[in-house]
Amino acid sequence: MYKIEADFINEQKVWEILEKCKNPEPRQIRDVLAKAAEMKGLDLEEVAMLTSISDPALLAELFNTANQVKETIYGKRLVLFAPLYISNLCSNECLYCAFRATNKEITRHALSQQQIAREVNVLIKQGHKRVLLVAGESYPKEGFQYVLDSVKTIYSVKSVHGEIRRVNVNVAPLATEEFKQLKDAGIGTYQIFQETYHRETYSKVHLGGKKRDYNWRAWSLHRAMEAGIDDVGIGVLFGLFDYRFEILAMMQHIKELEEKFGVGPHTISVPRLEPATNSDIASHPPFPVSDIDFRKIVAILRLAVPYTGIIMSTRETAKMRRETFALGVSQISAGSRTNPGGYEEETEDDPSGQFSLGDHRSLDEVIRDVASMGYIPSFCTACYRLGRTGADFMDLAKPGDIKLHCAPNALSSFKEYLQNFARPETAEVGDKLIAETIGSMSGIARQRAEKLVKRVEAGRDDVYC
Repeated sequence: MYKIEADFINEQKVWEILEKCKNPEPRQIRDVLAKAAEMKGLDLEEVAMLTSISDPALLAELFNTANQVKETIYGKRLVLFAPLYISNLCSNECLYCAFRATNKEITRHALSQQQIAREVNVLIKQGHKRVLLVAGESYPKEGFQYVLDSVKTIYSVKSVHGEIRRVNVNVAPLATEEFKQLKDAGIGTYQIFQETYHRETYSKVHLGGKKRDYNWRAWSLHRAMEAGIDDVGIGVLFGLFDYRFEILAMMQHIKELEEKFGVGPHTISVPRLEPATNSDIASHPPFPVSDIDFRKIVAILRLAVPYTGIIMSTRETAKMRRETFALGVSQISAGSRTNPGGYEEETEDDPSGQFSLGDHRSLDEVIRDVASMGYIPSFCTACYRLGRTGADFMDLAKPGDIKLHCAPNALSSFKEYLQNFARPETAEVGDKLIAETIGSMSGIARQRAEKLVKRVEAGRDDVYC
């Protein structure tokens, strides 16, 4: 077991704060919301007060404030990506996951590099530019080199109008030297979830394998950032334990990273437990999160860490995903498959997948829906390729200067999708939205947007500022 205690997660303090803040006055909650609107973040007690909200009127104020903050920082942009599962081999025994080692009801498979290339080719032809590489916590005979080779393969696949421009990675916690190799491979964000910060629950649901070591996992983002990975992603699997505890414990983790490295996580993911093959706990969560509480979680996180991206996966239904766009979600997956080889095989809820999907729509259907709601689907990867990551990104984001880049880049990447991949009905909706959006812009942002979109219309791909 890992010897260094993850003492930055103080469970007693979390419970003390939740008890202290369990019955705030409406005036206190409104004071917190007023502070949150200033987009400077919230402390643990303020977050705890927001978790206590149940009054419909105060909930509406929470949701409205979250929408205001999200629109101010991100505008109408929604970043899109696809998860790419390369292997479901696993040595862990996580009771909520279909990949767990003793589950005999799934077919184990690790894609060859040729198979990975074919999966990537399918995604590129759909119009994707970002993927999240995902693997079970065990590898073929090549060991960790398998992950490095897979990243190289993904970047190597090219087509007439596309390639994957950013590979994010969600794999088992690594040693610092391995994180350095991952950084050198050119990845974007390294993403890992603690699943639950409650130590007793963690022990109950992780019965075997290296993942049973709470501390090794909790310190993984420290090692990643020490190795030079600027952008890291964090998350909780909601439903394993009391969501109020999980939010405050995750905030302790975020504060720890901010104090040690000057910048917190680049993204926060908010998955809820979904059914998984041969997993009773996945079908019957110990602490089920209602739809209203789930929306509350998204809104609270948007206010607590306003400049951090919030990711919503296809675990959730199309309806729930739509509802959370206005509450703080800034990145979504689309057309997802959670089984290795699922894109080439065109399988959706394959029993060998990690969990069941809630949104089965194709990328084009999601884009048409998102655009019809007035949101700009973005495939932009400019910041990562120009070095606007980590603290440098936050230096631009906090004063609002990043919007001078993000809005034009989102529009040009969206136009590239419409021109090269979209169905006619999607292109019609999208082109109208682009024209309306540029018409509402002014100053440098509008000049940049018009210039970039015209370049795409003239046949140029991958233009950004």
